Amino acid sequence: MEPYYCVVLLLGVLSFADAQIGVCYGRLGNNLPPPKDVVALYKENKFTRMRIYDPNPEVLQALGGSNIELLLDLPCVDLEKVASSPAEATKWVKTNIESHKDVKFRYIAIGNEVKPTDAFAKSLVPAMENIQKALDACGLGKQVKVTTSIETGALGASYPPSQGAFSPAYLKAYLEDAIKFLVKNGSPLLVNVYPYFSYSLNKNVIKLDYALFTAKGVVVQDGPLGYENLFDAILDALYSALEKCGGKDVEIVVSETGWPSEGGTETTLENEKTYYTNLVAHIKKGTPKKPGKPIETYIFAMFNENQKSPEYEKFWGLFLPNKKPKFDLKCK
Repeated sequence: MEPYYCVVLLLGVLSFADAQIGVCYGRLGNNLPPPKDVVALYKENKFTRMRIYDPNPEVLQALGGSNIELLLDLPCVDLEKVASSPAEATKWVKTNIESHKDVKFRYIAIGNEVKPTDAFAKSLVPAMENIQKALDACGLGKQVKVTTSIETGALGASYPPSQGAFSPAYLKAYLEDAIKFLVKNGSPLLVNVYPYFSYSLNKNVIKLDYALFTAKGVVVQDGPLGYENLFDAILDALYSALEKCGGKDVEIVVSETGWPSEGGTETTLENEKTYYTNLVAHIKKGTPKKPGKPIETYIFAMFNENQKSPEYEKFWGLFLPNKKPKFDLKCK
């Protein structure tokens, strides 16, 4: 492991509050601080948006009155139950949303990276519909947007970005109906976007600087649009895919992105630092297809999580479990 840089807060350099940035709060670690301390750390660093992966009562209680906007997942294990029963959807909303009136809910993600082969895939859109109806019934239907979070593996074609198209298997399983739901309700599509995985699986064709936002000029020319980084290319491939199936007005929110510091291909602290620094500076600018439109983005993750596997999955955090930042963006 490389030595950690001097410990300072990230706020002054990253300017998170101005950059449409949120941070995912994963909890797969046995050495993480309690939720009240985590919320205090978010506030201390001006992290104004959070994603959590289940409606944990202790986390929701800690968020009360914090003014942090929340992306809350309805876990995949609950999809079939919520899809099959409007009463269960109403109960879920009353327990996890309506009873926490001092929490600023922004999105509810119904399922995360559901695959066409998953037994519960057919329940995803009915669950979205039931949760939407439950929110409407308690007057929160316009305030809290219902959506789902997909992986970029849902793309059947991604190169060049203008040829982006969703896999027929994903469309048939749930994505076609999910996009219709998003269009009807004015909700964004959440996508977990990881240039790290694209690079590590295709090192023979993708250069590291293209994945880290450090390429000197255009790497991929796609008609009139030039791409200097892989993040933009993936996003615009997704926008092209949406256009091809009736979702041209659907916005994309990047619900996860990051770079690990250990355990895998080019997983150094310096590369993690480079990725996050350049990401935060870049997302204010939009993509070649959507220039000037800031990209709402959630960094994965807040902490290193020691109970994840394989090994590289343990090292995505901005912070160590002792609440110290892993790197400083001003000095070495």
